[in-house]
Amino acid sequence: MPSVCPSFGSRKGVMTSAVDQQRVAGLRNRRILLGSASFARKQIMTELGKEHGFTYEVRTADIDEKAIRDPSPEMLVRLLARAKREAIIAKMKAAGEPLQGLLITCDQVVVHEDRILEKPSSVDEAHEYIDGYGRSPASTVGAVLATDLASGRAAEDVETSYIHFRPIPEDVRARLIEEGEVFYCAGGLMIEHPLVEPHIERMDGTQCSVMGLPKHLVLRLMLEAAGL
Repeated sequence: MPSVCPSFGSRKGVMTSAVDQQRVAGLRNRRILLGSASFARKQIMTELGKEHGFTYEVRTADIDEKAIRDPSPEMLVRLLARAKREAIIAKMKAAGEPLQGLLITCDQVVVHEDRILEKPSSVDEAHEYIDGYGRSPASTVGAVLATDLASGRAAEDVETSYIHFRPIPEDVRARLIEEGEVFYCAGGLMIEHPLVEPHIERMDGTQCSVMGLPKHLVLRLMLEAAGL
């Protein structure tokens, strides 16, 4: 299966130097938890683990994301990633589970024409979002937070990528909406879908960043949180 994270534009690879590879080797005996049940994020994390020799477990936060608001996309995704971390820690404590390992939590929104777009709440809203991408570029704003559960040491950052679309025909939008997956994606944005790919003009950023989990950022923050 091809990687879900080829590089675009001027982006560099995840890790290249021998020193970096030695640091990454320190993750192989660590417990790693991904705080997301997203299929795309799990696919990306699985790839990252295979590339660098580590495995991971999945935990879910199950928070009410709409209860957390902020007008800044960058701050909103940071707040949501932090809230997911706290919820997962609370669940682990309640279950009597030791607070050990590196926990990765994240969140992402789509920004289009100065609006923060979350998951479409209706067919009309899905049409509106997807149709609008043909007018002007959309951006994904995503936060990644890595926390060493034992020490509390954390590292956090936000990455923005831009997607330039050609107009997406109405019949394509209708097929996407009928399938239903768009209702589980921020902004109804699914760049990896075969119906959408032909209408992408270019991306400024990496595919894994647009899909919600930038490999290079996850790896850097894991190393920082682990003190490696």
